[in-house]
Amino acid sequence: MAKKSASINLLKNDRNQTVNQITNWALSTGKILIIIVELIALGAFLYRFVLDNQIRDIQSKIKEEQIIVTSQKANEDTYRNLQDRINVATTFAQQSKKGTKIFEDIIDFTPLGMNFTNIGLSNTGVKIEANISSVYPLAVFINALKKYPQVEAISINNIENKTGSTFITVSISITLKGNGGINATASN
Repeated sequence: MAKKSASINLLKNDRNQTVNQITNWALSTGKILIIIVELIALGAFLYRFVLDNQIRDIQSKIKEEQIIVTSQKANEDTYRNLQDRINVATTFAQQSKKGTKIFEDIIDFTPLGMNFTNIGLSNTGVKIEANISSVYPLAVFINALKKYPQVEAISINNIENKTGSTFITVSISITLKGNGGINATASN
């Protein structure tokens, strides 16, 4: 049989060395990559704790402010109620001034020989019932009302001459322009 001869190889095996170098590089770089990934995960984990802490602080602050708002609700309701009442009072005061002005002007137009028995002022007009001594004071009064800028229309509803009385009873309706007055009545 043939004997195997012994061979002497003075060169290193390149194939084993390349595999060894790739393995060494993968292990060292892999360790570094694993360490970096773990550091990122740890950082995210710690950042999550910071965010959770901030959320708890914000929630507790919101609860504190809710308590303050709840405790001030009664004061806010009172304040709003007062504001509404002041607005209503201001509106009525303005309407009252208009109504008072109209009453005063109508009374100023009243000639001698004319007495009011009833004056009613509404948002749309004035209703007057009066006793007059003759037709002349009525004509003077109607002419004065026609010149008044707040008056849109005048209507004489009823003229009555009672036989036992020296007065003529007249009923007059006056329509005001726009929103001229308030609901009020004055009787004599």
